[in-house]
Amino acid sequence: MMKKKEDDDGVVANPFANLEKSSVLQEARIFNETAPDTKKCRHVLTKIMYMINQGETIGTKEATETFFSMTKLFQLNKPAIRRLLYLAIKEMADVSEDVIIVTSSLTKDMTGKEDLYRGGAIRALCRITDSTMIQNIERYMKQAIVDRNPSVASAALVSSVHLLLGGNELVKRWVNEVQEAVSSENKMVQYHALGLLYHIRCHDRMAISKLVAKHTKTTLRSPHASCLLIRIAARALEDAEPGSATNDLLSFLESCVRNKHEMVMYEAARCLGNLTDAKARPITNTAVATLSIMLNSPKPTLRFAALRALNKMAMQDPSLIQIVNHDLELLITDSNRSIATLAITTLLKTGQENKIDLLMKQISTFMGDIAEEFKVVIVDAISNLCQRFPKKYPAMLSFLGTALREEGGVDFKKAIVEAMIKLLMENPDAKDTCLTHLCEYTEDCEHTDLAVRVLNLIGVEGSRSSRPHSYIRCVYNRVMLEKPQIRAAAISALAKFGACNADLLPSILILLERGLYDTDDEVRDRATFYYHLLKDQQKAVINTFVLNRLPVSIVGLENALLHYTQDDSQQETPFDMKTVPLETSAEASRMGVTTTASSSSAPAAAAAGGDSSTAAAASKSGATAQDLYAEQLAAIPEFADLGPLFRSSPKAVELTESETEYVVRCVRHMFANHVVFQFDCTNTLNDQLLDNVTVVLETGDEGFEVINSIPIARLGYNQPASTYTCLALDEDASLCASGSFSCTLKFIVKDCDPTTQEPDGGDGYEDEYVLEDLEVTLADHMAPLATASFSTTWDELGEDNEVEDTYALTSMKSLEAAVEQVMQFMGMHACERSNKVADSKSTHVLLLAGMFRNHEKVLVRARLALTDSVTMKIAVRSADDILRQVVVASVG
Repeated sequence: MMKKKEDDDGVVANPFANLEKSSVLQEARIFNETAPDTKKCRHVLTKIMYMINQGETIGTKEATETFFSMTKLFQLNKPAIRRLLYLAIKEMADVSEDVIIVTSSLTKDMTGKEDLYRGGAIRALCRITDSTMIQNIERYMKQAIVDRNPSVASAALVSSVHLLLGGNELVKRWVNEVQEAVSSENKMVQYHALGLLYHIRCHDRMAISKLVAKHTKTTLRSPHASCLLIRIAARALEDAEPGSATNDLLSFLESCVRNKHEMVMYEAARCLGNLTDAKARPITNTAVATLSIMLNSPKPTLRFAALRALNKMAMQDPSLIQIVNHDLELLITDSNRSIATLAITTLLKTGQENKIDLLMKQISTFMGDIAEEFKVVIVDAISNLCQRFPKKYPAMLSFLGTALREEGGVDFKKAIVEAMIKLLMENPDAKDTCLTHLCEYTEDCEHTDLAVRVLNLIGVEGSRSSRPHSYIRCVYNRVMLEKPQIRAAAISALAKFGACNADLLPSILILLERGLYDTDDEVRDRATFYYHLLKDQQKAVINTFVLNRLPVSIVGLENALLHYTQDDSQQETPFDMKTVPLETSAEASRMGVTTTASSSSAPAAAAAGGDSSTAAAASKSGATAQDLYAEQLAAIPEFADLGPLFRSSPKAVELTESETEYVVRCVRHMFANHVVFQFDCTNTLNDQLLDNVTVVLETGDEGFEVINSIPIARLGYNQPASTYTCLALDEDASLCASGSFSCTLKFIVKDCDPTTQEPDGGDGYEDEYVLEDLEVTLADHMAPLATASFSTTWDELGEDNEVEDTYALTSMKSLEAAVEQVMQFMGMHACERSNKVADSKSTHVLLLAGMFRNHEKVLVRARLALTDSVTMKIAVRSADDILRQVVVASVG
């Protein structure tokens, strides 16, 4: 082994630092010598493996030459060289050619009498062996699995797991030998054998049940194997069908809670805590009691592990672990800050209302001693606690305000600002206090993005508060003292105060007039623009350009302008804003606009249940999921003439169960006169290839016409792909607001090799698979539209553009359920927080704003009254007469 070297300062130096690939490969020529120096060979092998593990790229030719030189070291009967050689072979297997030439040498070591060689040889041989050669060593692998030497048996079992996970089905024929290895007296062999046996049978629910039933009646020697069996039993409980017998599994988990090994006790308690079955509730209390005992353990790792399990349980059911609150309170002063922080966050989820004040004081004592990432966790937990106990907001808000004024990084400050905004939106009583704290924060804010967002929030919320004049001084100070970006945001905020408060308008005009002489162009232009708008006092213009944002996607606007400037054919026509996709709630939030929590955004919903790859790409690029969908659809020639994408459904609709042989889900893309159905298909059968895959739609509703379909040429195993179907919509909006479609997946089946995916030959045969029905509703035609002043926009449209009707929502037994259902059906944005229903109220007014696919605004005012059921009087205003009728008729 290399001895560590220390420099003059006592710092340990890395002996392999600054290695050059060319010099190391040059040194590898020592392997070709007749009698190579053993020590030098070990050193060179170590250098090669170090370079590969550090990410150094070695060319195929260089790697192959070095590998051939390494094989000559098999002539040296030196254990240290041989074991390093096995490791090097595994590392070089992917970058070298013809690695299979060492098969005979490895097989010889594998079947030899030197136990020191056999385990490493098995691992290396299985690493380089492909599916066509595994049969040649099958007999040796079976013998190795039941070998008396634990290291050999364990190496064979672990290598078999890797072969099985790599798609080699031959391993399943070794089940008898594996079952024998499970009965081994060696703990390591027993654990690895049980793991392999589970992987062999994991796709057979009945076989898993028998496996658990057999081994739960015996005591496993290995605590690691016991932990694995606990996880298998817990998974079986989760997958069990409702009404099936699970008492034996629950009894097994309960018995493991009383095991003598701490790791087995912890694993059983953790798995029981994660169960959602009502039958497991009494046993779950036992698990909580076991974890509470671990909280008093002298071992920090065990205390931390128990805390993590309790913290996760608190997320599901806080009342479940309230019995351990006293133990959690004692851990607040633990010397290990990670444990203390986790105890605090757990208490914040389970704490009682009468102890919140004390809890806030305890947290304040050590906030300065913990890392920033833990501070963010605590702030998030406090934010959630504000929702549970809204009446205790003064204590929690005081804590957040103090933390906001103290030193901290941008992530910590951002978490506090987000928590205050969330509290402001959820609790109207806390509005003025939150705005006061945020105003104070802007005085010393070092982060431009946060300052801009806070000023935007103050402009929107402060201008409509009970005392707007108290925030103007703070905003105007930013105009005088800050950077240009912050000064520009402050000018916009002042304009909102003037637009919403007629008594403050003269003072606001004086302040804006001073901004006319600012040194920055952006600040000066904004001041000039807002000054003249407010001075002219045209309410419609002020509502459009001051109170309401331009409701378009910034990324989409940039792309549309870029395309417009690059296309010479469009230079003679004015730029059309209808070609720009609308802004989503997530993008509005990033820009500092407050939105209701119920207005779902495309990226967030895509991440939850839509296209995960699209959501991931959206989060990386800063674009929304709809922007990426628009790019994908525009790249398809058949859809190039459909115009700009109006809206994509925020969540994919599952048309099959996730366990079926073909998994299909649908995303609906709405254009001005067309709707495109994107069917994301996955083939879960490894012995079939599907050609010419398409989804056939049939409907009895008028207004829809299928114009083209783009099939998937070939759908391989576990390789998702998309097929598209485009429908033309009737120009008369009243005919095409909603419709129901029966869906059938049609394809040509070709049998193939499960391992290589090579087709067996032949033309295959046609087949079809019936999918769930698909619906298009009013929400698909409507995009949420954030409106700062609903009343102003409502008055602009006037009574002449209004339609009213009354409906009885007999299935709704509460106002909250009715509000949620109406919003989901309409697909609109809830204005002025009207999605929140006050407690103990029997009436409620819901205000909704949206934009139809023809880019016409639609406003809805729904008056809800609760008696035995909910009665709704709905009023719809829009400049389009047909559209008003469509919205009202859709509700009926």
